[in-house]
Amino acid sequence: MKPREQFMENAQGLFADLGGNDERNEPADDEGRRDPLRFRTIWISDIHLGTTGCQAERLLEFLRATESETLYLVGDIIDGWQLKRRWYWDQPHNNVVQTVLKKAKKGTNVIFVPGNHDEVIRQFIDLDFGGIKIRDELVHVTADGRRMLVLHGDRFDGVIACAKWLAYVGDSLYTMILKFNQWFNSWRARAGLPYWSLSQYLKSKVKNAVSYITSFEDALADEAKKKGLDGVICGHIHKAEIRDIGGVTYCNDGDWVESLTALVEDPSGALRLVTWGEIMQLKKAAKEAKAAAKDLILA
Repeated sequence: MKPREQFMENAQGLFADLGGNDERNEPADDEGRRDPLRFRTIWISDIHLGTTGCQAERLLEFLRATESETLYLVGDIIDGWQLKRRWYWDQPHNNVVQTVLKKAKKGTNVIFVPGNHDEVIRQFIDLDFGGIKIRDELVHVTADGRRMLVLHGDRFDGVIACAKWLAYVGDSLYTMILKFNQWFNSWRARAGLPYWSLSQYLKSKVKNAVSYITSFEDALADEAKKKGLDGVICGHIHKAEIRDIGGVTYCNDGDWVESLTALVEDPSGALRLVTWGEIMQLKKAAKEAKAAAKDLILA
């Protein structure tokens, strides 16, 4: 586990490229970096670096396996709420920061839209640091000409807006659920059973949770419509989704705590959700095809 000073150095590096030129701090090259899957744009959010629930190692695999012209970090990248309660920051978390820095250094257009958990970064809105642009919200134009509002979405959350103390309570309960999930799913893995999410189950079954999610999605779609835009891309509620709401394309890129999802745009402008598992399978298939072609040439 890294000391507090190391975290502060790397957190500053996310905006000012401090430490980004130190090769000793950068993750070593591996097979996953060769022949990456290429997209026009990638959106990821709700990583929650600084928590035990963050799937930093899998995110690192995803980042190494993909390349894009633009990478959006759509909020809650670093979990300042949890870090205030309990310090946690290990090497994979550092490696994620360094990998993002390296992408920016090599020409990827990296845009960071802070969320409520990393709201301290909002003091840097409209500034650029170390190749990373800090923005509150912005409009992304897809390759097929659609104009999409990009923002984290927390200001459309009634709990955050009207009763922030309740949001802190909910965050603590969510952390407890995640800890139970880690214990329960370690048992399921030993039994040969797939991952099962209690929080996702509760969200889908509890009437108030379903109503909350629907209201959030409707509010974001309405905001895009008011601005005369074609759609909206957000994070915040940890529920990956693409759907039409009254003629507006609503997209949520999910999270890197449980769903391990990202939103991607292909060269034609089409938007779709991808999972860590899908990307790993595509990389494996590409590697096998390349090996087969090499064997055919040598035969």
